[in-house]
Amino acid sequence: MSVKRKKGVAPYLVLVGLVFMALVWLFPMYIAFINSFKPEQEFVQNGVLALPQDWDFSKFSKFWGEVNFSKKLLNSAQVSLFVALIGVVLSFLTAYAIGIGRVKGRIWILGFFMVAFTIPQEALIYPLYSVSKMLNLYDNIWSIIIIFGVMSTGFGTYLLSSVMSTFPDELLEAARVDGASPWRILRSIVLPLLRPTLFVLATMFFIFTWNEFLIPLVMLPSNDNQTVTLAMAVTTGQYTSDPTARAAAALIGFMPSVIFFLIFQRTLMRGITLGAVK
Repeated sequence: MSVKRKKGVAPYLVLVGLVFMALVWLFPMYIAFINSFKPEQEFVQNGVLALPQDWDFSKFSKFWGEVNFSKKLLNSAQVSLFVALIGVVLSFLTAYAIGIGRVKGRIWILGFFMVAFTIPQEALIYPLYSVSKMLNLYDNIWSIIIIFGVMSTGFGTYLLSSVMSTFPDELLEAARVDGASPWRILRSIVLPLLRPTLFVLATMFFIFTWNEFLIPLVMLPSNDNQTVTLAMAVTTGQYTSDPTARAAAALIGFMPSVIFFLIFQRTLMRGITLGAVK
């Protein structure tokens, strides 16, 4: 005789909490959307939460042309893609040495990486500025590609080494008995099992880099080298501020990363739930 177990209220509380968090996350996007289509006078009269009565699309074309947004979009895409690639490759190789290679002092090395990705950017900005000047990389997008690629390695190494440390020793030992070299084990065993996790990591690096502001602000003073997040600052001046133009700039700025996530969300979710070893 089977007995049905009562689920209780806990699952419903979790569901309500998730819905509430989703609404909180979507609310700023909603505000940016409705205000980006308002004329400035209507914004002043009706406030932030009112829906637009006269839909005005001119702010988008004006902002796009004034800041040369196509160039900014290309710069951000180039930086984010290269950072994701560099960060994943360096994290993967370093984590392999720590998690499977069992190098001496790996606990201390992991501790170093844990401390590294917790250091605030404000503490690093002046040393990074000085080094980029010395290496003639200042005002060059490769400066922030290298900086963010290396900075991403701290978190990526910690995450991947934790996953690799759970690999079954029998699988790796069987490969060594068959004569597989460390490179062959890396390429034929570890990489296929970790491919979904690596994709998740690359997606995280891409989105985080896309939204970075402080380091690009300091390292890229030229208009031709600036990224999408820096272009949004053009809508606010010392004596003038157009909130509807700022809303349009914000909407254009964050939409590429949202579209990127929506396109790859199925693979992203599968990579999170799959794990390292089936």
